[in-house]
Amino acid sequence: MSPRKMRIVANMVRGKRVDDAMNLLKLMPKKAAYVIRKLLVSAVANAEHQGEQDVDSLVVRACNIDNAPILKRWMPRAMGRANRVQHRTSHVTITVDNA
Repeated sequence: MSPRKMRIVANMVRGKRVDDAMNLLKLMPKKAAYVIRKLLVSAVANAEHQGEQDVDSLVVRACNIDNAPILKRWMPRAMGRANRVQHRTSHVTITVDNA
């Protein structure tokens, strides 16, 4: 998914408590919300597995969306021409920490 689409959702959850962010992402009608919610569940599970953090008091400290490699494809057009289509991808980093 393109970073521009993902950043819209990431800006809404940055700085919120994890349970509030989960509820917000669950109700949001964007595809990026589903992807970021899965990553947030994974980040909470990692924090719980390490045993250092109280899961109930976790806050989304950072949610960074960076550009990843662009997949370049060609789309046939009229009169034997072709246009380049760029499938943009993104790297997502979520950091959770105690409040």
